Amino acid sequence: MMSTNRDMLQESLDPALRVRPRVRWGVLTYFLYSAVFYAIFVLNGVDYTRVGESEQTLFLWYVAPLSGGAVLTITMVTIYGWWRPSLVERRPLSRWTMTLPIIMTVIAIVNMLIGDFTRVTPLMWLYLFVGSILVGFNEEMVNRGQLMVALRSRFGETGVWLLSTAMFAVFHLPNIFLGIGAGALFQVLMSFGLGSIFYLARRSTGSLVPAILLHGLWDLSIFSTNGSSSFPIAGVLAPLLAIAAAITVPIILRREKRRESAQSLSRPVG
Repeated sequence: MMSTNRDMLQESLDPALRVRPRVRWGVLTYFLYSAVFYAIFVLNGVDYTRVGESEQTLFLWYVAPLSGGAVLTITMVTIYGWWRPSLVERRPLSRWTMTLPIIMTVIAIVNMLIGDFTRVTPLMWLYLFVGSILVGFNEEMVNRGQLMVALRSRFGETGVWLLSTAMFAVFHLPNIFLGIGAGALFQVLMSFGLGSIFYLARRSTGSLVPAILLHGLWDLSIFSTNGSSSFPIAGVLAPLLAIAAAITVPIILRREKRRESAQSLSRPVG
């Protein structure tokens, strides 16, 4: 773990970081984002199950809250000066760990290919694309971006993955009061698994951008089809993906820790 600690120290001392990474600053942004997003959600009278229903619902319950969240996210990351460490991964994993993100990408694309879009108007497509870009940027920058930067100031990588992914999952819990009911508990569990895949997308590629794009594509495939497909492949396979990721990620991180320890021991002293 010596190389990991050196990376974290260097990240903390980077002069471009106006605010030294601390857990409390990452958590602050997380809660501020949640407050802004859900305040707009509630004020607009959201019913989560109907988000993709019409032009009006997409604007009020998708684009509007995410736009407010984007302003908050950009403001906080700029104040901190955490853009580079949030977007760039200094310790990428082996390329084979891209497997689950690639599978998720394929499922999202197939889900859209077999969907029925006869009810989707041009304006709805605009809102869907804008909202999907925003949801990918916001939630990845908050959870897999600045929150990971903050958590790395105190925790090892397994703790960083576990805490950032758990917080991403819990972010969806308020939906229990916004139209989903007890189904929000299942959404939280699913979000933990899928969030682990977004984590792999960042770590395996060395950049947050693939995680942003994958997250946006996934939500686009879900909200654009909105139950119109005769076989919702994303809904059927998502639980399997989530389970696979929740099992795989800690194994990958354990192997990474062992490899780093072995490399540290093999380096000559001095």
